[in-house]
Amino acid sequence: MKLAVLVDCAIYLFFGWGVDNLFKFLKKIFGDDNEKEIKRMLQLVDKINAFEPEFKNMSDATLTAKTVEFRRRLDKGQTLDDLLPEAFAVVREASRRVLAMRHFDVQMVGGITLHEGKIAEMRTGEGKTLVATLPVYLNALTGRGVHVVTVNDYLARRDSEWMGKLYRYLGLSVGLIVHGLDFDERKLAYSADVTYGTNNEFGFDYLRDNMVIYAEQMVQRPLNYSIVDEVDSILVDEARTPLIISGPGEKSTDMYFVLAKVVPKLTAGDDYTIDEKANTVAPTEAGVAKAEKLLNVKNLYDSENIELSHHFNQALRAHALMKRDKDYVVKEGEVVIVDEFTGRLMFGRRYSEGLHQAIEAKEGVKVERESQTLATITFQNYFRMYNKLAGMTGTAKTEETEFRKIYNLDVIVIPPNRPMQRQDLPDVIYKTKRAKYKAVVEEIAELHSKGQPMLVGTTSIVQSEELSAMLKKKGVPHNVLNAKFHEMEAQIVAQAGQAGAVTIATNMAGRGTDIVLGEGVAELGGLRIIGTERHESRRIDNQLRGRAGRQGDPGSSRFYLSLEDDLMRLFGSDNIASIMEKLGMEEDEPIEHSLITRSIEQAQKKVEARNFDIRKYVLEYDDVMNQQREVIYSQRKKILTGDNLKENIDMMIEKIIDYGMDLYANEKIYPEEWDYAGLIEYCEGFFAPNGELKQEELDKLSRFELREELVRVAQAAYSRREELFGSDNMRELEKVVMLKTVDAKWMEHLDAMDMLRQGIGLRAYGQKNPLIEYKIEGYDMFQQMMESVQEDIVRYIFRVNIVTQAQPEDHLRGAHATRGGEEGDEQSQPLEPIINTDTTGRNELCPCGSGKKYKRCCGAK
Repeated sequence: MKLAVLVDCAIYLFFGWGVDNLFKFLKKIFGDDNEKEIKRMLQLVDKINAFEPEFKNMSDATLTAKTVEFRRRLDKGQTLDDLLPEAFAVVREASRRVLAMRHFDVQMVGGITLHEGKIAEMRTGEGKTLVATLPVYLNALTGRGVHVVTVNDYLARRDSEWMGKLYRYLGLSVGLIVHGLDFDERKLAYSADVTYGTNNEFGFDYLRDNMVIYAEQMVQRPLNYSIVDEVDSILVDEARTPLIISGPGEKSTDMYFVLAKVVPKLTAGDDYTIDEKANTVAPTEAGVAKAEKLLNVKNLYDSENIELSHHFNQALRAHALMKRDKDYVVKEGEVVIVDEFTGRLMFGRRYSEGLHQAIEAKEGVKVERESQTLATITFQNYFRMYNKLAGMTGTAKTEETEFRKIYNLDVIVIPPNRPMQRQDLPDVIYKTKRAKYKAVVEEIAELHSKGQPMLVGTTSIVQSEELSAMLKKKGVPHNVLNAKFHEMEAQIVAQAGQAGAVTIATNMAGRGTDIVLGEGVAELGGLRIIGTERHESRRIDNQLRGRAGRQGDPGSSRFYLSLEDDLMRLFGSDNIASIMEKLGMEEDEPIEHSLITRSIEQAQKKVEARNFDIRKYVLEYDDVMNQQREVIYSQRKKILTGDNLKENIDMMIEKIIDYGMDLYANEKIYPEEWDYAGLIEYCEGFFAPNGELKQEELDKLSRFELREELVRVAQAAYSRREELFGSDNMRELEKVVMLKTVDAKWMEHLDAMDMLRQGIGLRAYGQKNPLIEYKIEGYDMFQQMMESVQEDIVRYIFRVNIVTQAQPEDHLRGAHATRGGEEGDEQSQPLEPIINTDTTGRNELCPCGSGKKYKRCCGAK
């Protein structure tokens, strides 16, 4: 048997029948892992079903008392797995009573999948929101909190109110995290058994919690269990762009306007080249020479012009690659990013590294100053911190490799409650876009005359508006849903299944609203999905298709393509174009064959693999920062929760003394060669009062006695300060100085690591691996930063004074959060001491009044 299988495998590969076909063959021999998992879970469902008759006859009081009983059993040593069948049965019965919805058996399978820390792929309309109630209730019994993550405030609020009725009936508390909450509201929401919120809010709250000065200012508890809705959108599509909390920067914006006038004078092809596959643009030698002449600089890439060359590259990128009404829109004098996967406007989110400012200058709107990063993290690293992570979506199987490698998440495809009735027709491909759109409009007009509703998917705002104009000429009434009409989204989607409705929409990922068929629509064939272009990702196309055929409804889908479409032009059109030429096909004569659809999907797989490699590459770099972040944040938490940090200060003082001893009184040289004057000046710079250490007294001591004397002087000086301020104030001062110093150094380090990251790729020209070089240099920089932190803590702790304050100082004032788009809320904070230092910090404004940072003014001297 084994030999026969091996022979068959060899035949498949030898004749070039493909790895995919080989896997299908192997599945027939050994069985499908997904099917095995479903069968295993269905055995658990039988146990759940066995409780149903008993629970149906229970009174409300008896049923709800089960929550207290389950928690008592957990305390006595039972596990969540032990409780699962009974707990799921309780949720099902409670849902029947409170929500008038009874979980199907396949929904129970979905619930088991989520509890086991996996991704449940369930088709649109299969009730994922209800499925989540099963593992949420079970895991909330531990009292450690469960986070249910959604993609927008509307869904978070809707689900918390809707499903919240069920949780409250069973005695659980429910919290909601959305934009605009104050500190007390957030704290209360996170203390609930179940907390709903958006991915952005959860991530930003984590970052804010690691910037506070007092432990009571933190809102989140330790990250326990999270269920991520639309998991592919959040953990794949949004994985490359980090969450950033930033403060106001100092750089002028004039250079952006200068370059916005220079770059349009360059000619594509001659002065710069565009790689559409890689989405990159690069100036040619002639282009650089022309730019240097226009900017009046001798060498654009000279060391003194590093910042100018960076701005030039970003201005070129904004001009050549970033398209208005596709990548962004201009709304009320503001450049707003359009999410390429959902078509939504990302208010408040900004491109990094000066690209957003370059676009603002290009469009002639106000250019906002670049900001300084205070804290940052990617969704990849944030969600990997949960003790247990699960997700649900209608489309995840195509990204299973990425989910497994990055998040250690398996994907289980849950069978639908009713058989799928949607008919997915082969793609139709035309020579030109003009012919394609003409065919699309004709089909829309024909189906509309019969009353069949249609959802027409487009990949950009421009495309949706062009199609809308064509339909108006044809006299076909329709609705347009794109980023410009974001406010009407729910209303438009809700009507998309009514007889005669024609809805044009940009990508439908995460819309969160089921399309329910109107009366008589099923007899007309159900909802028709028309795709006007293939997306780079099969998953996005599947999301569009998935809008039809919910819960066994009839429906159909077809994609219309042309050789001029971006995907076809860049990745898949050569063979098809040659076939069309040989056959002498006319512009408006299409090819329709399943082979065409398969070849397009192969092109999509190539793009998906490339995008995965990019995300993995980004993650490898971010992991370096993540390790450092974990060290810093764990140190902060120790400081926040520590009652007495004097021992830590003493250790730092001794390290400073040991370093000074190695520098000025090294044991490897003779005592008569020791630099006593240098050692005294060094100690006075940290802890020793001026004049207290005298060389004539120190040179009589052995090296051991010399160290002991320095320690004695430091401890005596510290004791005098403690007597001056009082023990309680001194303990508070230690905590604040340590936190302020760590934060200041960490922000400087973030900037330094960002600069290192931008330039590290050049190491490849020297036959060095940029990632390894980044790790090595990043580690060295981090060690230097940690040493600098200790030095500054010791220096400041001996020099600060405590002054009273009338109002609390907000540690986040001036900071804002970018990515999900909201500015950081100012929260009421407990009082903290203001530190008045005798020395000016490197990043503080210079006391000379120049307006520059100290390190760039008098400090540089």
